Amino acid sequence: MPTDSHHLARAVARLNRRLRQERKTDLTPTQLSVLGAVRTLGPSTPSAIAAHERVRPPSITRTLSCLVDEGLARREPHPDDGRQVLISVSDKGEATLAAERARRDEWLDHRLAQLTTPERKTLREATALLEKLANT
Repeated sequence: MPTDSHHLARAVARLNRRLRQERKTDLTPTQLSVLGAVRTLGPSTPSAIAAHERVRPPSITRTLSCLVDEGLARREPHPDDGRQVLISVSDKGEATLAAERARRDEWLDHRLAQLTTPERKTLREATALLEKLANT
């Protein structure tokens, strides 16, 4: 018998899968997530980005290298620590994120418009709870 946890996990996974289907980029979901994290964090060290994404530094290093190679991110020397580098989003990366966000939001806005006002209110309230679950 499915539990509340099972229902929630399945619904979130299905919505996530559907939103990914709206992507038109060649980036992997991981690359897109890391690029978004770099945008959120601002210029950051690979270690800080790895901590934010909750992955090990070697994994993030490979992903960041791909993003830099594609011109979506920049690697610059750290101003205070010569052993470190800072990663930031390039103009091309900003444009890629904006296009993906617009495409996703257009699809989701259309679906949300089909819900009743009380259903949209419930989703707004649930969104805060989902954020709380994700950040613990």
